[in-house]
Amino acid sequence: MIEKKVFGKTAAGETVHAFVFRDGARSATVLDFGGILQSLVVPDRTGRPTDVILGYPDVAGYEQNGGYLGALIGRFGNRIGEGKLTVDGTTYALYCNDRGNHLHGGKIGFNKKIWKSEIAGDELRLSLFSPDGEENYPGNLQVTVVYTFSDGELKLRYRAVTDRKTAVNLTNHAYFNLGGEGSGSILGHTLEIDSDRITPTNSAMIPVGGFKAVEGTAFDFRTPKEIGRDIGAQDVDLLQGNGYDHCYVLNKKCGEYVRYAVAKSPNTGICMSCFTDMPAVQFYAGNGLHQQGKSGYYGARTGFCLETQAIPNNVNVPEYAALGSSFLDAGEEYVFSAAYRFDAE
Repeated sequence: MIEKKVFGKTAAGETVHAFVFRDGARSATVLDFGGILQSLVVPDRTGRPTDVILGYPDVAGYEQNGGYLGALIGRFGNRIGEGKLTVDGTTYALYCNDRGNHLHGGKIGFNKKIWKSEIAGDELRLSLFSPDGEENYPGNLQVTVVYTFSDGELKLRYRAVTDRKTAVNLTNHAYFNLGGEGSGSILGHTLEIDSDRITPTNSAMIPVGGFKAVEGTAFDFRTPKEIGRDIGAQDVDLLQGNGYDHCYVLNKKCGEYVRYAVAKSPNTGICMSCFTDMPAVQFYAGNGLHQQGKSGYYGARTGFCLETQAIPNNVNVPEYAALGSSFLDAGEEYVFSAAYRFDAE
């Protein structure tokens, strides 16, 4: 069951709707503004309803504040070095909004758009048309994201088509706190990521080539450990990110749908299992959080993100594109999925 209701209005007077999924004792709320996952309520080990998604209580919060909380990201999630995109010999200068680089779609990304919505049974279908030249990307792009929430699993199915070769890397920027949003630090959460390597970055957090094995480093989450255990290690990549903000290359082929991560709060017992067929995930420990949220102040490391995607900057690094390219040809379908399954123990 999906209920549609008014959530509020934008500063320009546009109506924003909330779509509320009911799944027994669980619920999820998605907005047509930015495709934002605004709340996700699941029971803890005692049965207490717990909202595990950081967010804002009104439209103004999402319009005025940073952090991309809960939002769909596009055309290109994560970073493109120097905003440089070359397609068939033509170089496009994308808007640079992060230390001289292009981040999360540029000046006005998909997170700031009102998406068209359709309820089809137990599915919420959000769609968006991005015209040729928007943020200086080539090609008219039609995007659809389908949300479902049943049996404790939230799933997002991404689809995009273009009439001209372009670059696409869609993701969702949900911040999770399995102790409950507003409950404080996530450093005590345990996390497991099925990945043997990350992509090291330059000082502006751009992966420019090569891989770094996680074995023997602070980045090793191949067996469960607390997020905070090694976050202060004297590792150049960790220091550049002020903590974890890195792309993990998953131990699978692009297009193979698997469980790639498991996170758990020791306080609530809420466990989140994560699935995708994308080739990589950006693990961000919320190092830069500094805003007023739904239940109060969100400080640094009070939420974490697992953003499934192709490797950042793969449009400029062929060895990254070989593991899953973000170039999309005219008429080709971009089709990927991501899911989060919740239990308590």
